[in-house]
Amino acid sequence: MELIQSALTQQPFNVTEGLNQLSELGEQRRLGPSTQAILTAAQARDIPAVVYNEENLLMLGHGHRRQLVWATLTGRTSAVATDLACDKQLTKKILETNGIIVPYGKVVRSAAEAVKALKAIGRTVVVKPLSGNQGKGVTINVNSEAEVELAYQGASRYDEQVLVEEYIPGLQYRLCVVNGKMVGASERIPAYVIGDGQSTVNHLVEIANTDPARGDGHGKPLSKIKIDAVAITVLAKQNLTPQSIPGKDVVVRIRDNANLSTGGTAVDVTDIVHPANIRLAERVAGLIGLDVAGIDVVAKDITMPIDLGNGAVIEVNAAPGIRMHHYPSAGKPRNVADHIVDYLFPNGSAGRIPLMAITGTNGKTTVTRMIGHIWRQAGYNVGMTTTDGIYINDECVMGGDTTGPDSARIVLGDSRVEVAVLETARGGIVRGGLAFDKCDIGIVTNITEDHLGQDGIETLSDLAYIKSLVIETVRPGGFALLNADDPYVNEMAERVQAEIVYFSVEPSNVIVRRHLGAGGKAFFVKDGVIYAASGAFARSILPVKDIPVTLGGIALHNLQNAIIAAAACYCAKVPIGYIRQGLSSFAENPGRLNIMAVSDFRVCIDYGHNPAGYQALINTVRRMGAKRLVGVIAAPGDRRDDVTVNVGRIAGQGFDYIYIKEDNDLRGRKTGETAALLRRGVFEAGFADDRVEVILNEAEAVKAALDHAEAGDLIVVFYEKYDTVINALKEFRETPGTDEEIVENGFAETIVAGAKMI
Repeated sequence: MELIQSALTQQPFNVTEGLNQLSELGEQRRLGPSTQAILTAAQARDIPAVVYNEENLLMLGHGHRRQLVWATLTGRTSAVATDLACDKQLTKKILETNGIIVPYGKVVRSAAEAVKALKAIGRTVVVKPLSGNQGKGVTINVNSEAEVELAYQGASRYDEQVLVEEYIPGLQYRLCVVNGKMVGASERIPAYVIGDGQSTVNHLVEIANTDPARGDGHGKPLSKIKIDAVAITVLAKQNLTPQSIPGKDVVVRIRDNANLSTGGTAVDVTDIVHPANIRLAERVAGLIGLDVAGIDVVAKDITMPIDLGNGAVIEVNAAPGIRMHHYPSAGKPRNVADHIVDYLFPNGSAGRIPLMAITGTNGKTTVTRMIGHIWRQAGYNVGMTTTDGIYINDECVMGGDTTGPDSARIVLGDSRVEVAVLETARGGIVRGGLAFDKCDIGIVTNITEDHLGQDGIETLSDLAYIKSLVIETVRPGGFALLNADDPYVNEMAERVQAEIVYFSVEPSNVIVRRHLGAGGKAFFVKDGVIYAASGAFARSILPVKDIPVTLGGIALHNLQNAIIAAAACYCAKVPIGYIRQGLSSFAENPGRLNIMAVSDFRVCIDYGHNPAGYQALINTVRRMGAKRLVGVIAAPGDRRDDVTVNVGRIAGQGFDYIYIKEDNDLRGRKTGETAALLRRGVFEAGFADDRVEVILNEAEAVKAALDHAEAGDLIVVFYEKYDTVINALKEFRETPGTDEEIVENGFAETIVAGAKMI
């Protein structure tokens, strides 16, 4: 932004400083080498991954198959084992009890106690924090009281309890165990430089640190060598200082400990580790209880068994770094990350669950609920995102319009979810894309006039282009379900890489007939029955009359929704019996064609909010034999003027009496502005002025419609807030003088087309 601002204002910009800032930011955001290696291994297996960058935390897989990985800590790593490994003395006690050779040591809490421990041990010691890692505060090869006091001071900065233990001579090795099997072994070499007869130790370290493989921290295969207090002590033992000039080819030790984090290097020795030592490492990991463990051993010869005189087990590490195995300075790289991923996702699993994504203009929520209901009949735990909230089975875990990528991630990250059914709206796609890289079933219900003029979407073709992203992500072997009755949806076929399945409410649809003629799959309704067809073969799913939300076929839009749900589940290999059971028992569809008997009239509640939604519902209710159709209408404030006027026009053509209200959320318009546009459309339809009332408040508009209802009326409420309408109905029921009549007529005792009981 600063660069752009400088260009716009013609001010100078420090490019070097800007690049340095970007470089620093990149280093801060860079994943650690272990995390990056595991992420790379997962991606190679096509396992979906979410990266929580600042913490190096990964979520691999979806739903009940997901696994959390933090560096090399996994969701299966025992917390007890991790804490145990951090207590070096207790770890050694357990190992010693089980016959494992470990160095003798004592825990001390003061320099004086450290001196006593040195005397008690009676030989060269190592001093280190009781709970530490990465070689911090570790001093090796300590012999004198002065040295042990100094070493204690260094270790106590990291833990008030310090371990003084006997020094085991030999070479330092790290054996990595994953899921009970050793998968890599490295000889770890302490940081050193080689003299050239001209350069100081400081300068030799600077030269070594120019190696591009070295970096600050743990972001590179190797860490930079540092001259610190520990290094100065190690140099002093060699009668050197940082300013000393070593002779040519003289090896100068900078550290005694061999951790990569302190500048050490590693040589792969996996192929030469003695089988007894492999079994030892695997046994040690099991004794401590770690699924991923780094076993530190010292041995004179790793090709021989570690027994008395040849070495000991020094430490057991939880969350071991694996970069030494991936990037050895010599020897064969060992892909430990692959072994970790194989352990978490055995048998080639990609960690995925059935994922169905539904987009389109209308019908998305109902289709999502239908599909979820069918999967529930088959015994699966279903996660859904809908316009009304995020659901795990019947539990609403988050209310509101939750059809964007963040909501989808909540479902995909829930460890209970076995099937994900995701309503996917335009807004979320435009603002944040998709929460998934691929889906099994992608569905486009229809493309009609809505959201035009928003987010750069000016035409129906623009809208179709945005929504086509869903079907473009259908995996190979998956299915893209397209509406054969919608020309804009049909045009999406060229963007699909997976198998296309068409659906239609018209048995004679030309696209369906051609597709079947070419051996394709399609779903349609004929003679009152929904069919699944493949080429010349057709199989009946169930009669339309058995699907309550279709009102016996009157509700054509819900008939289409049922066909889509049947097609999606059929393609996902849900047994047909569960599909029939699910569609025939699907009744709980709050806010979608909910029809309630109230006294001597009826009320229909629906979420229709665009021209096509209004038209579909009006076409349905006009076939329900009402004396009068009364509309309580509104439209979202962020739609184009012509779209809102068209909603009013359709309402004017379909209703006998109209109440115009406004949403509480005006979406940028002034109070009364949207209502005025609707009123204009109503009058353009030839509606009489005395049959229109403008009552902006939703609750008051519904109350007015109820108060003035006549016998045989059907009041259709296009709601903004479902609960507002339900509460108005409850209050009407409790109105003095009407309660007895309402009870007598069974107010809301029967659920029709998915209405909730009140």
